[in-house]
This record gives sequence, C-alpha cells and structure tokens, in this order.
Amino acid sequence: MRETVVSGIRPTGNLHLGNYFGAVKNFIRLQNEYNSYFFIADYHSLTTHPKPEDLHGRVKTILVEYLAAGLDPEKATLYVQSDVPEVLELYLFLNMNAYVGELERVTTFKEKVRKQPDNVNAGLLTYPTLMAADILLHNADFVPVGKDQEQNLEKARDFAGRFNFIYGKEYFKIPQAFNFGNELVKVPGLDGSGKMGKSEGEGNAIFLAEDEKSIRKKVMRAVTDGGPTQLNQEKPEAIQNLFTLMKIVSKPETVQFFDDAYNNMSIRYGDMKKQLAEDIVAFTAPLRERIIELSNDDEYINKVARTGAEKARESASKTIREVRDIIGFRHF
Repeated sequence: MRETVVSGIRPTGNLHLGNYFGAVKNFIRLQNEYNSYFFIADYHSLTTHPKPEDLHGRVKTILVEYLAAGLDPEKATLYVQSDVPEVLELYLFLNMNAYVGELERVTTFKEKVRKQPDNVNAGLLTYPTLMAADILLHNADFVPVGKDQEQNLEKARDFAGRFNFIYGKEYFKIPQAFNFGNELVKVPGLDGSGKMGKSEGEGNAIFLAEDEKSIRKKVMRAVTDGGPTQLNQEKPEAIQNLFTLMKIVSKPETVQFFDDAYNNMSIRYGDMKKQLAEDIVAFTAPLRERIIELSNDDEYINKVARTGAEKARESASKTIREVRDIIGFRHF
C-alpha cells in the first residue's frame, strides 16, 4: 500500500512560473508515487474575511490552473476543503486538546498579530489545529511544507502524539515533512532580487494565464545594470536572475549564446530580454490555452470538484468514525 501525502493549496490568486516549477511540478511527481490528497484551503482563507464572490472565484481559478498545469484527478484526490465537513469535526476535537499558550507562541500567529492588529481572530489563533485536522483527517505519512509552515507541521505532529497519549491508542501517524532536497527549482523574480512571487508586486511575476503583450512588457522592464566591465566577470544578482529564467524556458544554445556574450562584454540586454520574453511566451502558450479551455467548461470543473470531495470524504468519514469511537462517543 502506498504511503499517503497531504498538501493544501492556498486560494490566493493566479499561478505564476515560480508556483509552476515549485509546488505544481512537485505535486505531479507526488501524484505518481504516493496516495496523494491535494485540497484548496478555502476555510483557511476566512481569517482574512474575503468577499463571497472573491472566495468562490479564487477557488475556481486555483482548481482550473492546477488542472491545466498537470494535476490529474484520476491519479490524485483533488478537492475543496469546504466540501469535506469532517475536517471541522476533527478541528473541534483537536482544539479541545490544544492550549492557548502554545498557540500564541506560534511564529506565524505572532506575525499576523503584528501585521493585522485590527483582525486578530480566533481562526488565526487556531490555524495550526485546522491545518493539523487537514493532515490527520487522511492520516498522512508525509506533508510537503515550505519554511513558513514548518512550525505548523510541528504542531500537527504534537497534536497527533497528544491525541494518541490522552486516549491511550496509537491511532494517528506522526506526519513527516516531505523534503524535495535539491530537486526544487527556485524561480527568480523580475525585480532583480529574491524569488518570483505575487507578494513582491505584480511586475515581479509571470503568470501562467498572462497574455503575450503583458509578458513582453514585464520582461523588458526587468532590472539590469550597465553591463560587464571586465571579461568573464561574476554576474550580479539581477543579471544572474535573468540567466536563471532563461535556463528554465530557453534552449541550451540560446543560454550559451548570451552567456558567451556576457563573458566577452558584447552582450546587449535589450536583445537578451526580447529573446527571453519570446521564450516565456512560447513556454506558457499551451498552459494559457488550457486554462482558457477549462475556465469555460463548468461541467467538467464541477465534476472534478464533486468526485474529489467524494473520494476525500470516504477517507475522512472513516477517520471521524474511528476518532469518535476512541474518544467515547456512542449512538443510543
């Protein structure tokens, strides 16, 4: 029997190249090798109070774009968190064994308190228990997590172990972090430093659904410098970022041509950026076309969501039945 992997997807907007070469590519690998559950975490998003129309729109956008990028509902269980009500019951049970002091010490909670002092809600405080419920609902063996979620995974491990101890039964597995090691591709942004991400500004990221004109405009505005002043000199970060992007989307001979031009001081950044823009347009074109196609196929999207919920609830309902029995709930 294959080991189980569970991972959440935040409904925060359109996918960009950084997401594609990060989370999506890794999910595709996982769906082929593990019993995989991927859920769109719409309950989690309520901590920021999204408008109803925004919430549903974001969920559909993420579902469409992950499907277009390669997630296969025949291989993995892809579902919307709010379509599986069992997660809320497990969330309740876990909250009964979670303590205010430990939740207040979670780094992400303290950061949210600092950033949004006028909206410090109970959902923010108990975010780790909801995340734990998502993971433990399917008794996951592994959870792929980024740096910002490592402490929340540690809390999930704590809650699983605490439940087992309190009720005297080794029921929940202690989930492990899934480490992709050196296989992760870090896609730089267009602002000259750091990774690609929407949080750094719209101009920093290339989105999968972006039109050709916008892609070209963004790439041509990418940060550069005055050019090399010595033969074979080390590339500054902003220039290295452009070469990293080119290695991802361009042919090796194209990268070699501009690398040689940089080393012999003949490079023209305008020409390089024009070539990079065209290569990004060519790379994203089939993804953009698939996104448009799926966005107009509500029947298929609805079917994927319903089927995913049914598969997820099969696992979730089994867990809840067994957890209720362990705690001592009985029907009269």
